[in-house]
Amino acid sequence: MDETVAEYIRRTVLRIPRSEIGKLLTTWGFLSENQLQTINLHQIKENLSQEVVRLCEENGATIKHAANLDIIYNYTYRDKKNWIVYKMTREGGDENVIFDLVDFKNKFKTSLRLLLKNVTITFKKYEDNSVWIRVAWGTQFKKPNQYKPTYVVYHSQTSYAFISHSIFKSCRAMLFQALLAATGYSEIHEMDLRSRCLDSLKDIVFKRCNQNVQTFNPRPLQERNSTLENANPRIIQEDENKKETIRRINEEDFGIGPLPKLQYAQYKLETVFRSKPELGILNNKEPFRCLVTFSSPHLLEALKSLAPAGLATAPLSRLLTCIVPDAKNSFKITEKKGGFSHGHPDQ
Repeated sequence: MDETVAEYIRRTVLRIPRSEIGKLLTTWGFLSENQLQTINLHQIKENLSQEVVRLCEENGATIKHAANLDIIYNYTYRDKKNWIVYKMTREGGDENVIFDLVDFKNKFKTSLRLLLKNVTITFKKYEDNSVWIRVAWGTQFKKPNQYKPTYVVYHSQTSYAFISHSIFKSCRAMLFQALLAATGYSEIHEMDLRSRCLDSLKDIVFKRCNQNVQTFNPRPLQERNSTLENANPRIIQEDENKKETIRRINEEDFGIGPLPKLQYAQYKLETVFRSKPELGILNNKEPFRCLVTFSSPHLLEALKSLAPAGLATAPLSRLLTCIVPDAKNSFKITEKKGGFSHGHPDQ
């Protein structure tokens, strides 16, 4: 077995949480049941990884087997990566094209290897109709770097691809060309939507999630707090009952189920200050440029809680509530006659 393959398998095993090593090795399917039973999962992790490498050497593991284990690991821990959504289009808009996995693989590999010979390409299909593609990039004179691959997740019969980049921009053009050749689309463009949570990105673009960030808020927080401070226990209980009723109204009227998980929303402003004429310093016609970022481990749930917490006036600005319906969390706001222009809903 090649030393590069052995080292890559060793490092992959070290990345897996100890409690999940046995499960992932079983899913991998490269080692026999008898070999798996001989592995001491309770020993020092470095020794454990070396034992797995020894068994892989007995079976003659190749880089293809190592790459397959890497895909399984990244599928299991897919939220460790940053994912960008891309949308593909074809002339005539005909989306009714039968998907054939074998044909897809052949076209993708043929297209990419015509442009770059030193490349490792691995595929794995999952039950949710997603095809995971792992591409390790080399150069005309260097072997592929297995430690900085690109991951592409494509759902058959859809026009969306989810990509986690670890490559130079020069390689992206080749990747896009191969993806278009394999899917039969003619163009691909990046959407202004990205997140660590791959499943949430899928829920947004496939429109299978709660899309409303607004909440029902009957009165300001300050008023409620003032009431509670002077209330007896019976009134406090009534207020708690009202809160539960409000929660149910929110679920029934504004969408059932949790909101998708995004970590941030960015607003790039290129707008002009407006002020009184005597404050001429702010009347510069040149746009003021800045970047405003809202971040949270679960941004949409955080935005949804602003009004009930008394931290924002309801209803929230459409710039905050359009994230899921418009499938965007990166916005550019510029000047136009009579208002704002940003390709997104007005404030």
